[in-house]
Amino acid sequence: MAAAVALLVAAAVAAAWTGWSWYSAAHDDTAAYARSRDQALAAGEQAIQNMNTLDHADLARGLDLWEASTTGDLHEQLVQGRTEFGKQVTQAQTVSTAKVLAGAVTELDERSGRAAVLVALRITVQAPKQQPAVKDSRLLGELTRTPTGWKLSALGQAPMGSATGG
Repeated sequence: MAAAVALLVAAAVAAAWTGWSWYSAAHDDTAAYARSRDQALAAGEQAIQNMNTLDHADLARGLDLWEASTTGDLHEQLVQGRTEFGKQVTQAQTVSTAKVLAGAVTELDERSGRAAVLVALRITVQAPKQQPAVKDSRLLGELTRTPTGWKLSALGQAPMGSATGG
């Protein structure tokens, strides 16, 4: 009888400990921060991929996607330059596609709704009657949290380090 009671107490303690551990992990700030980081990374990678993908044959959809992926000054620049840029792409008849190779969040400030990402891409540009040009690129993106999610607010080339280290 004593063994059964001891076993029952041990099982109750184990169940309580497991329940508390699960509850703590589910409500831990670290888990919420990790979710925010993952959301920012996914949005940043997608936005940067969108900004490097454009088909002259479906220009309006591509430029709409650029605008939907951005906010702030970057968004305004795209809206203001849309007509001129569209003319250039139509004249060149290029198709560019991008594939994300890797990405990382380099900064995340949940309180201010700002994040920064570093994304490695493989960009392929196809011009008429030419072989596709393939280039690997590293881009830095700044993100701003909006009511509809993270959006790209700045984009630039990441500096490349020296191959010799000095």
